[in-house]
Amino acid sequence: MGLDCAEPGLVFDQWRTDLPNLSAMMDQGLYGPLRSTIPPITVPAWASMLTSKDPGQLGLYGFRNRKDYSYDALYLANSSHIKETTLYQLLSRNRLTAILLGVPQSYPPRPLKGIMVSSFLAPNKEVQFTYPDEFKTELDEAAGGDYMIDVDEFRTEDKDRLLAQIRKMTDARFKAAEYLLFRKDWDFFMMVEMGVDRIQHGFWRYHDQMHRLYEPGNRYEFVIRDYYRELDAKIGRLVELAPAGTMLLVVSDHGARTMVGGFSINQWLIREGYLTLKETPKTAVRLTPNMVDWSGTRVWGEGGYYGRLFFNVAGREPQGQIRPEDYEKLRSEIKDQLENQVDHLNKPMGTRVFKPEEIYRAVRNVPPDLIVYFGNLAWRSVGLVGQDQPLYTFENDIGPDDANHAQDGLLIMTVKEGDLNRSPGQRRGLNIYDVAPTVLDYLGLDPRSDMIGRVIR
Repeated sequence: MGLDCAEPGLVFDQWRTDLPNLSAMMDQGLYGPLRSTIPPITVPAWASMLTSKDPGQLGLYGFRNRKDYSYDALYLANSSHIKETTLYQLLSRNRLTAILLGVPQSYPPRPLKGIMVSSFLAPNKEVQFTYPDEFKTELDEAAGGDYMIDVDEFRTEDKDRLLAQIRKMTDARFKAAEYLLFRKDWDFFMMVEMGVDRIQHGFWRYHDQMHRLYEPGNRYEFVIRDYYRELDAKIGRLVELAPAGTMLLVVSDHGARTMVGGFSINQWLIREGYLTLKETPKTAVRLTPNMVDWSGTRVWGEGGYYGRLFFNVAGREPQGQIRPEDYEKLRSEIKDQLENQVDHLNKPMGTRVFKPEEIYRAVRNVPPDLIVYFGNLAWRSVGLVGQDQPLYTFENDIGPDDANHAQDGLLIMTVKEGDLNRSPGQRRGLNIYDVAPTVLDYLGLDPRSDMIGRVIR
């Protein structure tokens, strides 16, 4: 049972007494923070969970990835870009039946022994988003008449509409899950609910007393808590439907935390002389390749929950300006500068900068030259440029958003009416790569030798 963006601090500590079903699973089994991928975002985190491979091995560094070393070729990562063997493919090869419901990066759906319902990357329900294709009609009926792939737009000021959509989507997904659990054969069942991610990005400021925009007694103060309560009840119902002896896992791909603000990475690069524009826009706009004077540019950046920096290297990019022999020196120079950057109060920001080859076991396709956690994920990376674009901003560049992702997701693991282990309780050192080997081991299959995770026992 996947809960995208579920925050361990809320489940394990703050609201544990409000979540009786999850609390019972913790009491009976093991649980703990689940260290996510770098970066800790939906794509590629769920793919890493299902392959036990890191983002570098997958060659996927986010939703958007460079197709080649040109300046404007980006693609959105979908299931066709996952070249490593997934958990459900291994199960199919061993004649085990798998059902996947709403698992990210499963669009377009792949054939398997079982049923697959794609996630929010499917553009709409007119395309083939299920396998088999004809399951679409049955899915709508199972979901109460209208299965929802995702909410229309979670970065919105219309909070009442957003909340209604999230609840409708979640109700439909869990109705479909009950139907699949009860009426279909399966050896492995996996669902992912995106509502946790959507509600936290949309309502975090209203519940977190540390958020700069929090107002005591606001009408949305308990929206997130109440939603977690609703999820707990729905999860309890799924546990009731599962046969005795079923291993139960509740997992999230990353956590959530307050977003302090945004750091305008391209404005900083311009200020430091690394990025040159043909003409500076009078008002803030998103940086596009046609705006850049590539003959005077060495580095440019992308916005998002984390920052990505790309270097303009001679012999690699079309108008490369960095000599290959100077590349590593410049990379270390910028890393040091960003890690020593102060915030808007002139205090150390606590930024972390990663070189891909130092954190991944392989670096495939076209990686960022540097991966940046501004304020260790307290700040968003903002890609806007313009005469009036500040270095520090408190307005999100892509719409209202109160939360950033946190490095740790969560894992709860137990066996229904069974003896999972003789030492239940909280565990440390759990990793997102451990999930696939653990499932294979429980189903009597040997984890692949190239999986980087370990079996959780």
